[in-house]
Amino acid sequence: MAETDNTILKMTGISKSFPGVQALESVELSLKQGEIHALVGENGAGKSTLIKVLTGVEHPDTGTITLFGRDTRVRSPQHAVDLGISTVYQENNLCMNLSVSENILIGREPMRFLWWKVNLEGMSPSARRILRMLVYIDWQTLNALAKKLLLELGVDIDVTQPLGSYSVAIQQMVAIARALEISNAKILIFDEPTSSLDLDETRQLFDVMKKLKQQGVGILFITHFLNQVYEVSDRITVLRNGKLVGTYDTRQLPHLDLIAKMIGRSLSGLDEMTKIKLRTMKTIKKEPCLTARGLGRAGAIKPFDLDLHRGEVVGLAGLLGSGRSEMASLLYGTETPDVGTLVVENQAVRDFSPLDSIKRGVVLCPEDRKGEGIVDDLTVRENIILALQASRGWLRYLSMAQQYEIAERYIKLLNISTPSADQAVKNLSGGNQQKVILARWLAANPEVMILDEPTRGIDVGTKTEIQKLVLTLAEEGKSCVFISSELEEVMRTSHRIVVMRDREKVNELAGETDEQKVMKVMAGSVE
Repeated sequence: MAETDNTILKMTGISKSFPGVQALESVELSLKQGEIHALVGENGAGKSTLIKVLTGVEHPDTGTITLFGRDTRVRSPQHAVDLGISTVYQENNLCMNLSVSENILIGREPMRFLWWKVNLEGMSPSARRILRMLVYIDWQTLNALAKKLLLELGVDIDVTQPLGSYSVAIQQMVAIARALEISNAKILIFDEPTSSLDLDETRQLFDVMKKLKQQGVGILFITHFLNQVYEVSDRITVLRNGKLVGTYDTRQLPHLDLIAKMIGRSLSGLDEMTKIKLRTMKTIKKEPCLTARGLGRAGAIKPFDLDLHRGEVVGLAGLLGSGRSEMASLLYGTETPDVGTLVVENQAVRDFSPLDSIKRGVVLCPEDRKGEGIVDDLTVRENIILALQASRGWLRYLSMAQQYEIAERYIKLLNISTPSADQAVKNLSGGNQQKVILARWLAANPEVMILDEPTRGIDVGTKTEIQKLVLTLAEEGKSCVFISSELEEVMRTSHRIVVMRDREKVNELAGETDEQKVMKVMAGSVE
């Protein structure tokens, strides 16, 4: 596709390698003024590395970056900001203990001089000069500016409250407001900005993106929600295995063709999933392996009943904040209920804690894989054997040979893309980190797996692999609670669907139910 004079960014021949990994190989990308350009590909395709090169986090081995017609070497993230490039990352790096307004304007707080508030009589000239240099934060102006920026995003909250007191969705919107504030709005990069947003919040964000587009801002949009790609983007660039597949006009690239270009293979896995699901529906045991009766916690989730049978996948459907994760926390023991009972394998649960749950054969793959899942500084091997070693106790230490045997087995089983079992897990892509967490729990040989957003922020191919794995485990007699914000995914993977709304279980529906009916129950128009 020929470039026009309104091209504000052109990356040509970008290559970048890390020890044992060729992350990018001669990749090209262009961005036009007033364009929303989607950057898509599987995890490990090179999207994040390309953005890090553009924003000065990493320096390319070869290639050039042309900004506004001039070849430019982006020296650092701060230099990128100075050049008018700002980024909202998938994993926000905000300060939970600071107020919302401080997070938005940190480092750029409006200041006032102290000199008119200090009695300078009797002071030496040098002391007076020092005092005149002293400033303090103008909190009133700070809060007013932050409030204005958030209102432009359609968010009306108390900006003086600590950011940690708000939901992940609000935190994401604050990160976006910060990115808009620190940049002079020439190029904005959104890296999975909607992964923590509900439908209304996503609509608000898209409205803001379209408004910025009309103002001439160029937007790079990275997402795994392909319906969103088609909703807002003008062009699509596809990467696979660190290489450029191509750049296409969104209107001229059919949905299935895009998926095929991303994963480089057919979608026959979905048909295989359907066959596995049909087989497993015939082998679900009648007696439940987990039973909750009136289980609840004040302020978190209203009392609920739940039966989970061996060989069954129960999906939890509901909007963001509906109580899905709160239910998972009670079943796993990260939170202690104040009412109700929980029975696992005919044994009443009295001690609610993650370690006790692991010993009972109940494990949780958390929604926040960065904060609660992987241990950044450990290797892939160490992350995989972590839960198994904890359940055995440190007196029954796994030998190094056993650790490598277990790690290699699950690296192969889950197709984890890593140079070796000794690779630091923080160097893997998000999808491969998710697989490492799944490997950890599979190595512990659980009877019940609670998967909270196991496919969040990962690519289409890996999503399909994880969904197939869940059904395969059910076929082997394991039980699973499956939580996802994507209703289609819940319906495709689950035998039975529990619908949540306003932190309350409102209905149970057969997995083959109509999608529109589930949506109506979620919205409250049908019980």
